[in-house]
Amino acid sequence: MTTLYISDLDGTLLDGESRVSERSAEIISALTREGALITVATARTPATVVPLLAQTLTTPPAIVMTGAAMWSRSDNRFIDAVHLTATERVTIDGVMTANGLKPFVYIREGESHLRVYHAALSLSRVEERFVDERRNLPLKNFALMTPAPTDRQAMLYYAIDDRERVFAAAEQLRSATDATVSCYPDIFNDGIGHLEVLAHGVSKAAAALRLKESMGADRIVAFGDNLNDLPMFDVADVAVAVGNAMPEVKAAADVVIGRNTEDAVARYIMHNYQCMRHNA
Repeated sequence: MTTLYISDLDGTLLDGESRVSERSAEIISALTREGALITVATARTPATVVPLLAQTLTTPPAIVMTGAAMWSRSDNRFIDAVHLTATERVTIDGVMTANGLKPFVYIREGESHLRVYHAALSLSRVEERFVDERRNLPLKNFALMTPAPTDRQAMLYYAIDDRERVFAAAEQLRSATDATVSCYPDIFNDGIGHLEVLAHGVSKAAAALRLKESMGADRIVAFGDNLNDLPMFDVADVAVAVGNAMPEVKAAADVVIGRNTEDAVARYIMHNYQCMRHNA
């Protein structure tokens, strides 16, 4: 029986310093060399996923942008990308404006690059920190104070703002459009909310199922900590929450393991993979 292991990054595989620890990288790389199928599913773009996994060997594509695309690590390009329709974008723009939100709009350029547009004349403190952590990356650049072009295909609308405002906009979007709406609190600041709007049918879960089929796997073991991991839990054969996960995520999990700061994901995969091989 072939297992596909899929882990969220922030708060799950990444440690307290938002990196893959040396020990986790060693474990996952060694298991990959033995034939284990291990990958990640994240809201992040390849621009930050690539450096985060630089010392970690994996072979399946990474699920990025909450399932809006996959990223082939072997040839550094997007695969299986899904874009928002023009109608979806009009509705999203209207709801965002009505709630005082200025989203970042992600538009793909070529096979591997993203340009991120943000039309506001200034950035809030949290937006500024978000941009500063992602400036000067080879696979992504920002076009600030610039409206997103309407004649280009957008993959993602992303807003980070006051939690109540963000959650209110999410509810309105769910009523007004068939686009996929993901909304969740910040893991470091409960007063801040994250809002992601993607094309209809896009999710970590849908991407995980496609990846399972393409890799010829028999089952999925999924790891997560936040609300946007719950859809992936629904399609997993085994749903695993880390010890620092939100209460709702722990409640939905089949297994609760140690915290992200304890290499818990990598250690669980090692134990599970070795048991599966022993019982084969």
